[in-house]
Amino acid sequence: MAEASFPASCGELLQGWLFGGEKLISCPINWFNCISVSEGVPAPHERPRMRQMVNLLLDYWQEPPELTSGLRIEYQSTIPLAKGMASSTADIAATAQATAKLLGKSLSSADLAQLCVKLEPTDSTIFRQLTLFDHLTAQTQISFDWQPDIDILLLESPQTVLTEEYHRQDRQSQLQNNVSLLQQAWLQFNTANQRHDNYRLGEACTLSAIANQSILPKPCFHQLKDLVEQTGIYGLNVAHSGSVVGLLFNSHHHDVNYLCWQLHQKKISEYYPKIYQVKLITGGVR
Repeated sequence: MAEASFPASCGELLQGWLFGGEKLISCPINWFNCISVSEGVPAPHERPRMRQMVNLLLDYWQEPPELTSGLRIEYQSTIPLAKGMASSTADIAATAQATAKLLGKSLSSADLAQLCVKLEPTDSTIFRQLTLFDHLTAQTQISFDWQPDIDILLLESPQTVLTEEYHRQDRQSQLQNNVSLLQQAWLQFNTANQRHDNYRLGEACTLSAIANQSILPKPCFHQLKDLVEQTGIYGLNVAHSGSVVGLLFNSHHHDVNYLCWQLHQKKISEYYPKIYQVKLITGGVR
Protein backbone atom coordinates (compact mmCIF):
# COMPACT_ATOMS: atom_id res chain seq x y z
CA MET A 1 0.00 0.00 0.00
CA ALA A 2 1.13 3.56 -0.73
CA GLU A 3 -0.28 6.72 0.82
CA ALA A 4 -0.22 10.42 -0.01
CA SER A 5 -2.00 13.48 1.32
CA PHE A 6 -2.55 16.95 -0.09
CA PRO A 7 -3.65 20.21 1.51
CA ALA A 8 -6.93 22.01 1.02
CA SER A 9 -7.00 25.65 -0.02
CA CYS A 10 -8.82 28.60 1.49
CA GLY A 11 -9.79 29.86 -1.93
CA GLU A 12 -7.16 31.92 -3.71
CA LEU A 13 -4.80 34.66 -2.68
CA LEU A 14 -5.21 36.11 -6.14
CA GLN A 15 -7.17 35.19 -9.27
CA GLY A 16 -8.09 37.03 -12.44
CA TRP A 17 -6.96 38.11 -15.89
CA LEU A 18 -3.17 38.35 -16.11
CA PHE A 19 -0.73 37.80 -19.00
CA GLY A 20 -3.48 37.21 -21.55
CA GLY A 21 -5.63 34.77 -19.59
CA GLU A 22 -7.06 33.80 -16.22
CA LYS A 23 -4.46 32.81 -13.60
CA LEU A 24 -4.55 32.06 -9.90
CA ILE A 25 -2.44 31.70 -6.76
CA SER A 26 -4.01 29.20 -4.37
CA CYS A 27 -3.95 29.52 -0.60
CA PRO A 28 -2.87 26.11 0.81
CA ILE A 29 -3.86 25.50 4.44
CA ASN A 30 -3.22 22.90 7.15
CA TRP A 31 -6.28 20.79 6.32
CA PHE A 32 -5.55 17.55 4.46
CA ASN A 33 -7.02 14.57 2.70
CA CYS A 34 -5.32 11.17 2.73
CA ILE A 35 -5.41 8.73 -0.20
CA SER A 36 -4.14 5.16 -0.21
CA VAL A 37 -3.64 2.99 -3.29
CA SER A 38 -3.02 -0.73 -2.90
CA GLU A 39 -3.31 -3.96 -4.84
CA GLY A 40 -6.84 -5.26 -4.54
CA VAL A 41 -10.43 -5.05 -5.71
CA PRO A 42 -11.61 -1.48 -6.43
CA ALA A 43 -13.67 -0.02 -3.57
CA PRO A 44 -17.31 0.86 -4.35
CA HIS A 45 -17.13 4.31 -2.72
CA GLU A 46 -14.17 5.89 -4.57
CA ARG A 47 -14.70 9.26 -6.23
CA PRO A 48 -14.81 9.06 -10.06
CA ARG A 49 -11.96 11.52 -10.64
CA MET A 50 -9.62 9.33 -8.59
CA ARG A 51 -10.07 6.36 -10.93
CA GLN A 52 -9.77 8.66 -13.94
CA MET A 53 -6.38 9.81 -12.61
CA VAL A 54 -5.19 6.21 -12.16
CA ASN A 55 -6.21 5.40 -15.75
CA LEU A 56 -4.54 8.56 -17.03
CA LEU A 57 -1.31 7.62 -15.24
CA LEU A 58 -1.29 4.09 -16.65
CA ASP A 59 -1.59 5.57 -20.12
CA TYR A 60 1.08 8.20 -19.34
CA TRP A 61 3.52 5.47 -18.25
CA GLN A 62 2.42 3.17 -21.11
CA GLU A 63 1.33 0.49 -18.66
CA PRO A 64 -1.38 -2.05 -19.56
CA PRO A 65 -4.79 -0.39 -18.97
CA GLU A 66 -6.18 -3.56 -17.39
CA LEU A 67 -3.89 -2.95 -14.38
CA THR A 68 -6.54 -0.54 -13.10
CA SER A 69 -8.87 -3.38 -12.13
CA GLY A 70 -6.29 -4.62 -9.62
CA LEU A 71 -5.76 -1.29 -7.85
CA ARG A 72 -7.85 -0.27 -4.86
CA ILE A 73 -8.25 3.41 -3.92
CA GLU A 74 -9.37 4.44 -0.46
CA TYR A 75 -9.61 7.93 0.95
CA GLN A 76 -10.18 9.95 4.09
CA SER A 77 -11.09 13.60 3.76
CA THR A 78 -13.00 16.19 5.76
CA ILE A 79 -12.36 18.96 3.20
CA PRO A 80 -15.78 20.49 2.39
CA LEU A 81 -16.93 19.86 -1.19
CA ALA A 82 -17.97 22.52 -3.72
CA LYS A 83 -16.87 25.41 -1.48
CA GLY A 84 -13.71 26.51 -3.32
CA MET A 85 -11.35 24.62 -1.02
CA ALA A 86 -9.51 22.55 -3.67
CA SER A 87 -10.99 19.25 -2.46
CA SER A 88 -10.99 17.80 -5.97
CA THR A 89 -7.41 18.87 -6.72
CA ALA A 90 -6.35 17.30 -3.42
CA ASP A 91 -8.13 14.07 -4.39
CA ILE A 92 -6.59 13.65 -7.84
CA ALA A 93 -3.13 14.93 -6.89
CA ALA A 94 -2.86 12.65 -3.85
CA THR A 95 -4.20 9.72 -5.91
CA ALA A 96 -1.54 10.38 -8.54
CA GLN A 97 1.30 10.51 -6.03
CA ALA A 98 0.11 7.41 -4.13
CA THR A 99 -0.23 5.48 -7.40
CA ALA A 100 3.26 6.59 -8.49
CA LYS A 101 4.69 5.46 -5.14
CA LEU A 102 2.99 2.05 -5.37
CA LEU A 103 4.25 1.44 -8.91
CA GLY A 104 7.77 2.67 -8.19
CA LYS A 105 7.43 5.73 -10.40
CA SER A 106 8.05 9.41 -9.75
CA LEU A 107 6.10 12.53 -10.69
CA SER A 108 7.46 16.07 -10.62
CA SER A 109 5.06 18.90 -9.76
CA ALA A 110 5.27 20.04 -13.40
CA ASP A 111 4.27 16.55 -14.61
CA LEU A 112 1.47 16.45 -12.07
CA ALA A 113 0.21 19.85 -13.22
CA GLN A 114 -0.01 18.69 -16.83
CA LEU A 115 -1.89 15.54 -15.81
CA CYS A 116 -4.32 17.25 -13.46
CA VAL A 117 -5.47 19.91 -15.94
CA LYS A 118 -6.42 17.12 -18.35
CA LEU A 119 -9.10 16.14 -15.86
CA GLU A 120 -10.29 19.50 -14.53
CA PRO A 121 -9.29 23.07 -13.62
CA THR A 122 -6.53 22.61 -11.05
CA ASP A 123 -5.42 24.58 -8.00
CA SER A 124 -1.79 25.59 -7.50
CA THR A 125 -1.75 23.69 -4.19
CA ILE A 126 0.09 21.01 -6.22
CA PHE A 127 3.24 23.17 -5.96
CA ARG A 128 5.27 23.47 -2.77
CA GLN A 129 5.78 27.22 -3.24
CA LEU A 130 3.09 29.83 -3.78
CA THR A 131 2.71 29.81 -7.56
CA LEU A 132 0.90 31.88 -10.17
CA PHE A 133 -0.67 29.17 -12.28
CA ASP A 134 -2.82 28.79 -15.38
CA HIS A 135 -5.32 26.38 -13.87
CA LEU A 136 -6.78 25.49 -17.28
CA THR A 137 -3.64 24.79 -19.35
CA ALA A 138 -0.75 24.58 -16.81
CA GLN A 139 1.29 26.76 -19.18
CA THR A 140 2.07 29.51 -16.65
CA GLN A 141 3.98 28.54 -13.49
CA ILE A 142 5.61 31.50 -11.70
CA SER A 143 6.73 30.52 -8.20
CA PHE A 144 7.63 32.68 -5.19
CA ASP A 145 10.34 31.84 -2.68
CA TRP A 146 8.62 33.53 0.29
CA GLN A 147 6.39 31.54 2.63
CA PRO A 148 4.29 34.07 4.58
CA ASP A 149 3.54 33.42 8.26
CA ILE A 150 -0.22 34.00 8.21
CA ASP A 151 -3.17 32.65 10.19
CA ILE A 152 -6.58 32.54 8.57
CA LEU A 153 -10.08 32.65 9.96
CA LEU A 154 -11.88 30.57 7.35
CA LEU A 155 -15.57 31.44 6.97
CA GLU A 156 -17.67 28.69 5.39
CA SER A 157 -21.13 29.49 4.07
CA PRO A 158 -23.75 26.86 3.15
CA GLN A 159 -23.56 27.95 -0.51
CA THR A 160 -22.00 25.45 -2.92
CA VAL A 161 -20.43 26.16 -6.32
CA LEU A 162 -19.65 23.32 -8.73
CA THR A 163 -16.28 24.15 -10.31
CA GLU A 164 -17.05 22.55 -13.67
CA GLU A 165 -20.31 24.46 -14.03
CA TYR A 166 -18.62 27.69 -12.98
CA HIS A 167 -15.88 27.30 -15.59
CA ARG A 168 -18.41 26.54 -18.32
CA GLN A 169 -19.74 30.09 -17.97
CA ASP A 170 -18.32 32.76 -20.23
CA ARG A 171 -16.69 35.18 -17.78
CA GLN A 172 -14.05 36.66 -20.07
CA SER A 173 -15.63 40.11 -20.41
CA GLN A 174 -16.15 40.36 -16.62
CA LEU A 175 -12.56 39.29 -16.00
CA GLN A 176 -11.23 41.79 -18.52
CA ASN A 177 -13.30 44.58 -16.94
CA ASN A 178 -11.27 44.00 -13.77
CA VAL A 179 -7.84 43.94 -15.40
CA SER A 180 -6.67 47.17 -13.74
CA LEU A 181 -7.60 45.90 -10.27
CA LEU A 182 -5.80 42.62 -10.93
CA GLN A 183 -2.72 44.44 -12.18
CA GLN A 184 -2.67 46.40 -8.91
CA ALA A 185 -3.10 43.17 -6.95
CA TRP A 186 -0.28 41.51 -8.90
CA LEU A 187 2.08 44.46 -8.27
CA GLN A 188 1.23 44.43 -4.57
CA PHE A 189 1.77 40.68 -4.39
CA ASN A 190 5.21 41.01 -5.98
CA THR A 191 6.13 43.85 -3.61
CA ALA A 192 4.94 41.75 -0.65
CA ASN A 193 7.12 38.89 -1.83
CA GLN A 194 10.18 41.11 -2.23
CA ARG A 195 9.75 42.76 1.17
CA HIS A 196 8.23 39.80 3.04
CA ASP A 197 5.37 42.14 3.92
CA ASN A 198 2.16 40.49 5.16
CA TYR A 199 0.20 43.74 4.96
CA ARG A 200 1.08 44.18 1.28
CA LEU A 201 0.04 40.57 0.72
CA GLY A 202 -3.27 41.27 2.45
CA GLU A 203 -3.83 44.31 0.23
CA ALA A 204 -3.18 42.20 -2.89
CA CYS A 205 -5.65 39.55 -1.73
CA THR A 206 -8.28 42.16 -0.86
CA LEU A 207 -7.97 43.83 -4.27
CA SER A 208 -8.45 40.46 -5.98
CA ALA A 209 -11.47 39.77 -3.78
CA ILE A 210 -12.97 43.17 -4.64
CA ALA A 211 -12.57 42.39 -8.36
CA ASN A 212 -14.31 39.06 -7.87
CA GLN A 213 -17.37 40.65 -6.24
CA SER A 214 -18.74 41.55 -9.68
CA ILE A 215 -18.39 37.91 -10.81
CA LEU A 216 -19.28 35.74 -7.81
CA PRO A 217 -20.38 38.02 -4.95
CA LYS A 218 -19.87 37.03 -1.32
CA PRO A 219 -22.48 37.88 1.34
CA CYS A 220 -21.56 40.68 3.78
CA PHE A 221 -18.47 41.50 1.70
CA HIS A 222 -18.45 45.21 2.54
CA GLN A 223 -18.96 44.48 6.24
CA LEU A 224 -16.04 42.05 6.12
CA LYS A 225 -13.89 44.65 4.38
CA ASP A 226 -14.84 47.20 7.06
CA LEU A 227 -13.92 44.65 9.74
CA VAL A 228 -10.45 44.27 8.17
CA GLU A 229 -9.89 48.02 8.41
CA GLN A 230 -11.40 48.30 11.90
CA THR A 231 -9.27 45.51 13.41
CA GLY A 232 -6.05 46.21 11.50
CA ILE A 233 -5.61 42.65 10.23
CA TYR A 234 -3.75 41.99 6.98
CA GLY A 235 -6.73 41.65 4.65
CA LEU A 236 -9.18 39.12 3.29
CA ASN A 237 -9.23 36.61 0.49
CA VAL A 238 -12.02 34.64 -1.19
CA ALA A 239 -12.67 31.51 -3.17
CA HIS A 240 -13.05 33.01 -6.62
CA SER A 241 -14.99 29.98 -7.87
CA GLY A 242 -16.39 28.97 -4.48
CA SER A 243 -18.05 30.37 -1.38
CA VAL A 244 -15.45 30.52 1.43
CA VAL A 245 -13.83 33.71 2.69
CA GLY A 246 -10.59 34.02 4.65
CA LEU A 247 -9.64 36.75 7.13
CA LEU A 248 -5.83 37.04 7.11
CA PHE A 249 -4.13 37.81 10.41
CA ASN A 250 -1.37 36.82 12.83
CA SER A 251 -2.48 35.20 16.09
CA HIS A 252 0.45 36.79 17.97
CA HIS A 253 -0.41 40.32 16.83
CA HIS A 254 -4.18 40.28 16.36
CA ASP A 255 -7.01 39.23 18.69
CA VAL A 256 -8.80 36.29 17.09
CA ASN A 257 -11.43 36.20 19.86
CA TYR A 258 -12.32 39.80 19.12
CA LEU A 259 -12.58 38.98 15.42
CA CYS A 260 -14.98 36.12 16.15
CA TRP A 261 -17.00 38.31 18.53
CA GLN A 262 -17.33 40.98 15.83
CA LEU A 263 -18.48 38.38 13.30
CA HIS A 264 -21.31 37.46 15.66
CA GLN A 265 -22.06 41.05 16.69
CA LYS A 266 -22.39 42.16 13.07
CA LYS A 267 -24.45 39.01 12.31
CA ILE A 268 -21.95 38.06 9.60
CA SER A 269 -21.80 34.61 11.17
CA GLU A 270 -25.44 34.06 10.15
CA TYR A 271 -24.19 33.87 6.55
CA TYR A 272 -21.01 31.98 7.48
CA PRO A 273 -22.09 29.62 10.30
CA LYS A 274 -18.92 27.49 10.23
CA ILE A 275 -15.72 29.27 11.27
CA TYR A 276 -12.30 27.62 11.48
CA GLN A 277 -8.86 28.90 12.42
CA VAL A 278 -6.29 27.54 9.97
CA LYS A 279 -2.81 28.47 8.75
CA LEU A 280 -1.28 29.26 5.37
CA ILE A 281 1.26 26.50 4.65
CA THR A 282 3.39 25.18 1.81
CA GLY A 283 1.60 23.17 -0.84
CA GLY A 284 2.50 19.83 -2.40
CA VAL A 285 2.35 16.20 -1.45
CA ARG A 286 2.89 14.81 2.05
